[in-house]
Amino acid sequence: MESENRQISLLSKKIQELSNNIEKAKIAEYINLMEDPKRLLILNFVAGLARGLGLAVGFSILGAIAILVLRRLVVLNLPLIGDFIAELIKLVNRSL
Repeated sequence: MESENRQISLLSKKIQELSNNIEKAKIAEYINLMEDPKRLLILNFVAGLARGLGLAVGFSILGAIAILVLRRLVVLNLPLIGDFIAELIKLVNRSL
């Protein structure tokens, strides 16, 4: 009888640990999300918009920095590179 009580106690403890691990993993929230395709679609759409906006802003900043660096190189009057960069900057300014 004591052996059975010990096994039941051990089993109860293991079940409690499993329950805690499942709660920590947020599996219930994941399952609820998978059962609601409309919410999943909206969340993915918003995440895609945020990624796209981040990429656009990031590339704009990098492009601006690249143009500033190229303008500084033109000021240095490097023989071959300076003419090429000057022409490149003129093309970029025309397209803006």
